Amino acid sequence: MTTLKIRELKAKRTKLGADAKAIMTAATDAGRAMTAEENQSFDALMDERDQLDATIERAEKLLDDDRDQLDDLPDDAQRGDAQLKAFRTYLLNGRHALSEQQVRVLNAGSDPEGGFLMAPQQFVQQLLQNVDDMVALRRLGTVQQITTAESLGVPTLDTDLTDADWTSELATGSQDDSLRFGKRELRPNPLAKRVKISRTLLRRAAMNPETIVRARLEYKFAITQEKAFMTGDGNKKPLGLFTASNDGIPTSRDVVTGLATGFTADGLIDAKYTLKSQYWNKARWLFHRDAIRLIRKLKDDNGQYVWQPGLAADRPDVILEVPYEVNEYVPNTFTNGNYVGMIGDFSFYWIVDALSMDIQRLVELYAEANQVGFIGRLETDAMPVMSEPFVRLKAST
Repeated sequence: MTTLKIRELKAKRTKLGADAKAIMTAATDAGRAMTAEENQSFDALMDERDQLDATIERAEKLLDDDRDQLDDLPDDAQRGDAQLKAFRTYLLNGRHALSEQQVRVLNAGSDPEGGFLMAPQQFVQQLLQNVDDMVALRRLGTVQQITTAESLGVPTLDTDLTDADWTSELATGSQDDSLRFGKRELRPNPLAKRVKISRTLLRRAAMNPETIVRARLEYKFAITQEKAFMTGDGNKKPLGLFTASNDGIPTSRDVVTGLATGFTADGLIDAKYTLKSQYWNKARWLFHRDAIRLIRKLKDDNGQYVWQPGLAADRPDVILEVPYEVNEYVPNTFTNGNYVGMIGDFSFYWIVDALSMDIQRLVELYAEANQVGFIGRLETDAMPVMSEPFVRLKAST
């Protein structure tokens, strides 16, 4: 029996006593004894009141027993099972079907007089979140690992020899002093993030907060890198594909799209054929989804769409026979002179790690605040090691 029901019985008991007293008071005020009918009514009211007293006493004793049983639950796991059973009973049959113990369980941690029920945490064990953005550059690029050196030097052929000379059998050709070498240096930079979680939450949550924190740290490190791989300025961070630089991809590798606010089929054709055919086998377009939306509407001079769907399960969709990658961090502001996409062989974008993703658990540091800390660390750098394998698209001016 619930506390609410006991309160209702007590209210009824009070009314019965008031009714009986009213009969007695009426006879006394009239200066007479109660009539036989009044005596019968009075006795009936008092008998019912006595029965209610016995019922209330038994109910309160059972309530005390239920409280003792609830307090004797050995751990949070059993309390959680009791919550789940009680909540199912509530959903199926309503509040009137709950025992007092179940009501108390469902109100655990809240005001017992608040009149509301709290669903147990086991009711939903799913993290609600927006879909994660896809990251592609680590998959497409070339990833290197260094263990002892501070940086990785990549030799570059800055100036090649001129063509060989047609000459006679004994001649050696003209002397060529134009050969020049250079070097591109990748020096891993640190990346870090710290998170603190309450020990109480770690102990009592239906889902494992530590697992969630680790997964979200890994994802956030991934997209932080991806953003830098796209637009990083190279200052203590990777040099991005869409950052014009003589150390990466210079403006000489830019091709206009044909429009200030979008693309033309001719602009895409110009970009593809600016890239040497030797790179076509591994080449990919790289666009934001807004760009793909525009490109899918384009037709060439023969009325054929430049975008074509893959006709088999293992064949990707293509633009001018070249597969494409869609990435949320490619620039997508279609105005005069802005970068809006590229085509290239992304294996020539090198990523160098000195420290792979590492998550450290700090138990003692935040003990006074009843918290556990997590620190994620990574050291990485990246840049295009050659410019020739890339062609960048920019909106017309």
